[in-house]
Amino acid sequence: MDSVRSPEWPVAPLGGVAGNSAAGRYAVPGTGPIIGRAGPPPPPYQPPSGAGASAPPVGRPAAPPIPVKILVAGGFGVGKTTTVGAISEIAPLTTEAEMTSAGIGVDDPGVRSTKTTTTVAMDFGCVTIDRSLKLYLFGTPGQARFGFMWDDLARGALGALVVVDSARLDDCFPAIDFFERAGLPFVVGVNAFDGRLALELGEIRWALAIGDHVPLVQFDARDRLSVRDALLVVLDRALERATRERQA
Repeated sequence: MDSVRSPEWPVAPLGGVAGNSAAGRYAVPGTGPIIGRAGPPPPPYQPPSGAGASAPPVGRPAAPPIPVKILVAGGFGVGKTTTVGAISEIAPLTTEAEMTSAGIGVDDPGVRSTKTTTTVAMDFGCVTIDRSLKLYLFGTPGQARFGFMWDDLARGALGALVVVDSARLDDCFPAIDFFERAGLPFVVGVNAFDGRLALELGEIRWALAIGDHVPLVQFDARDRLSVRDALLVVLDRALERATRERQA
């Protein structure tokens, strides 16, 4: 990569937790690694007053939240596992495996990256938006050899967040092509490694050749609130499409 690089997570000793695994990323100093986040589970997102669902009548049990499936997709090493781990209110399920010499020349996270693991199946997490809505997040594997799994993971999804590294835009083309062919609403989220981008958002939109109807947002995959805002854009996109189809 040029001027943008992934965080340099420490490399774990042999047999230990990988430095850039979920356990290594979200550890509280002095207490050992905590899978998924540091500290107790964050409270669910509370919408502004008047925007959330009304409380159920007294004496009537509250209806369970509506489950919504969202995909977190993108190229290899762009931050999909980190995105799911940052927002999930449960310890995220990850399928991280150590990278070996067999992946040299095949799995390229960038010349400056210290990434030592890779997702070999999927990531899974969930987050409650409010009492009426709960998101189930499925992170896709980034390598082309796992592309056969994408059709199954996309089944039943209402939308997708395509995570992009602004220094390696070519890695995200397969994901964008997949969702355009599938007709699934998606949002392009540019992960700001080290808090900055290699290109401006307007330049990224031009390079990706995506229309104005596709939202393009900047976010930080390590920050819970930033990930939340990106996912809310995905929800808004899915709701807009559902409303349009109902009126048709």
